[in-house]
Amino acid sequence: MNAPFSKVYCVDTGSHTGEENMEFDRRILAAFLDGRFQLKFGQESCLWRFYAWRPFAITLGYNQASSGIDAEKCRQAGVDVVRRPTGGRAVFHADEFTYSFFSDSSEQNSEIYRMVHEMIRRALEPLGIHAEFCRSTLQRSEGGQNAGSVSCFTASAKYELQVEGRKLVGSAQRKTRNVLLQHGSLPLSVRHKDLCRFITFSEESDPESISAEMERKTISLEEILGYVPQYDVLTELMRNALKTLHGSKVEVLHPDQLSDIVEECHHY
Repeated sequence: MNAPFSKVYCVDTGSHTGEENMEFDRRILAAFLDGRFQLKFGQESCLWRFYAWRPFAITLGYNQASSGIDAEKCRQAGVDVVRRPTGGRAVFHADEFTYSFFSDSSEQNSEIYRMVHEMIRRALEPLGIHAEFCRSTLQRSEGGQNAGSVSCFTASAKYELQVEGRKLVGSAQRKTRNVLLQHGSLPLSVRHKDLCRFITFSEESDPESISAEMERKTISLEEILGYVPQYDVLTELMRNALKTLHGSKVEVLHPDQLSDIVEECHHY
């Protein structure tokens, strides 16, 4: 955790719709890019945001084709479909703890990736969860439609977290100049695997094999612990891990303290 942050901020914004969540992140990202965040909170500062989704939502990576998701099925199920400002593939945000991390730093992307996941790894240790880093990128299947071509959780990158060889946290980044946004999803239950219900299948694709691939490659806290941990418990664990690692540099913000930064977004 050697990234040179003079101040570490965190904020819990709770549950919101897919578009509200992504709009909040887009506005914070804009505030980092034009310097408004640094002007208010200090140079070389970073921000962790913790949140959840109501109703459930599917987010698509910034450059991902929307044709891989059946929009009509999502509409009928009351599931939002929105696009993230970060890259990567689709994620079904159901019972989930989600984070966004913002920084303005010359650190390499891979070092930020490692640092963020190291903090999450330490936060989960009090629950008895001993996650490990993925050592290398897993190969994706070649050819037509498969889970790896649509789902974030069936392809792992170096420094992502796994338990028993199965991916626990899915993350994606976007960097403009030195400003970086990293999104990540920590499934509380197995419901993230329901993404298969909303994938657009072709004649060549096999829904059962895609479901089996997600089952084989992903894991949730419920499967590890035998119960679904409460969102509030995880926010406390994350804050405690940040304070352990950064000490007095950590400050917990109320969402109202960011209201001017997000230009008085009425949802927050």
